[in-house]
Amino acid sequence: MNEEIDFIKDTAKEAMHEAIIYLEKQLLNIRAGKASPAMLGTVMVEYYGTLTPLNQVGNINTPDARTLSIQPFEKSLIQEIEKAIQNANLGLNPMNNGESVIINIPPLTEERRIELAKQAKSLAEDAKIAIRNDRKNANNDIKKLESSEDLQKNVEVDIQDLTNNYIQKVDDVFAVKEKEIMTV
Repeated sequence: MNEEIDFIKDTAKEAMHEAIIYLEKQLLNIRAGKASPAMLGTVMVEYYGTLTPLNQVGNINTPDARTLSIQPFEKSLIQEIEKAIQNANLGLNPMNNGESVIINIPPLTEERRIELAKQAKSLAEDAKIAIRNDRKNANNDIKKLESSEDLQKNVEVDIQDLTNNYIQKVDDVFAVKEKEIMTV
């Protein structure tokens, strides 16, 4: 019986942890005014008839806080990379110098910063919902076990504590990202 309870708790904890990891990955896609290779994470380049992630056809670097530089592995890909960045609809304007593709990152307006902060908050709320669903699933699994009501209540309290901890982690991750976005 204890093994089953531990398994349910561990499964819930793992699922909640996955929600935090997913949130952190999603927040990387929200730019905070400074250049980051992660900003181009969704860009797919036409490479020999196949859509390929940009980071697999060239090196992405940040020479300074406002510039991204993409050095393609094959020079013939420069136009394809430019086209892919424009098609990704990221609001970025790629230029090429014959050797690489350069993107100057414009500073964010106050309005755009607020919009990005709302987007980050929405992602944080989605993570909280996922964590609450994990709690619900764990509680349902506990109820299926044939154990005493006291034991079930104790385990539900443990799972609620776990849920509270992970929701606090979501709030902490969001607070860091919001500060990063709103800092000029």
